[in-house]
Amino acid sequence: MPGIAQAEDCAGTSGAGKIRLTLVATAIRSTKGEVVFTLYPDDRKRFLAKGGKLLRVRTAARLSRTTGCFWVAPGHYAVATYHDENGDRDFNRTLFRPKEGFGFSNDAPATMGLPAFSAARFAAPADGRSIFIRTRYPN
Repeated sequence: MPGIAQAEDCAGTSGAGKIRLTLVATAIRSTKGEVVFTLYPDDRKRFLAKGGKLLRVRTAARLSRTTGCFWVAPGHYAVATYHDENGDRDFNRTLFRPKEGFGFSNDAPATMGLPAFSAARFAAPADGRSIFIRTRYPN
């Protein structure tokens, strides 16, 4: 499908000191839709803000684990992910809670609102890294 990254496709450009950052969304409950991985730079003001993302990749949902990746410079980042089960390319929610599965790097807690950037922030070292993010569903 156009626009859907497969496991071997990474957002960003490789080379010139870039590393492969692999993201694995765990506890995916169905193969419907896609899993969206959004990468944020090391800037708390941009985390989860409209227009704040650095890169985004959409990957066809696979049961239990879905993988995406980015080519990035070593440094600090944060990731938000959601399972877009209905394929509308929007993170569906009610006024008070999400309708679709979601997660954050470091499994940052989101029990009473959005997590703090500091809770989701992680280091991407020069030798690359894999990040596992537990997907939480509202029901």
